[in-house]
Amino acid sequence: MINLNDYPFLKSLKNNRFFLLAGPCVIEDEESPFIIAEKLVQITRSLDIPFVFKGSYRKANRSRLDSFQGIGDEKALNVLKNISRQFDVPVVTDIHSCEEAAMAAEYVDILQIPAFLCRQTDLLVAAAKTGKTINIKKGQFLSGESMRFAVEKVQQSGNHSVMLTDRGNFFGYQDLVVDYRNIYEMQKNNVPVIMDVTHSLQQPNQTGGVTGGRPELIELISKAAVAVGADGIFMETHPDPAKAKSDGANMLRLDLVNNLLEKLVKIKQCL
Repeated sequence: MINLNDYPFLKSLKNNRFFLLAGPCVIEDEESPFIIAEKLVQITRSLDIPFVFKGSYRKANRSRLDSFQGIGDEKALNVLKNISRQFDVPVVTDIHSCEEAAMAAEYVDILQIPAFLCRQTDLLVAAAKTGKTINIKKGQFLSGESMRFAVEKVQQSGNHSVMLTDRGNFFGYQDLVVDYRNIYEMQKNNVPVIMDVTHSLQQPNQTGGVTGGRPELIELISKAAVAVGADGIFMETHPDPAKAKSDGANMLRLDLVNNLLEKLVKIKQCL
């Protein structure tokens, strides 16, 4: 059983609800994240869904050298910190190295370990030692069962506030597939398990060097995740995904979020 005392932002979570991590892929500027956050806060509070604002302060894993990486670490981290203060919500961001763990922890509530780095022992230990909640994304190359070792690395480093997120498994070279058994298997660790409903629809390794996606399937993936008992939903959203500077091909348009969440709440209430 999940000990909610290890997750302060989940203490208001009700049995007929899930929690949401959502926001843009990356902090693109100093204004638009506040617009996105304000809309998401309004929606989640009306639906009584615990909410965490998500935004990467820097994108380290990009296909091409000329891909947008960020507006500057300190500037982006301050955007996240100010969103947390203005809207009274926790915030989450990715880290990529041991040095980044302590730095980012000064600004955010949750540190996220990218899927490709989920086996990096030093990174997991460094993140754990910050005392922040650690959200570990399951590698596209791993099974749900194998993620118990990532959980153990954090817990054995003295931090019991850890979560797991599924984001699909490699299916050939240029596609992903979601195996919902992974949610069941990862929940055996007695930690919150989240379904990333946008990255799981990526089509990576495209010949043009820009990741593709199937955003028309976000609702399908989300409904199935809630139906099988996912504790949380992770999604990236943007007012105009076609103009997003990262991962626009698999984002949910911001004006579609409310309708989707209403449907997911109804599904959860029926379980």
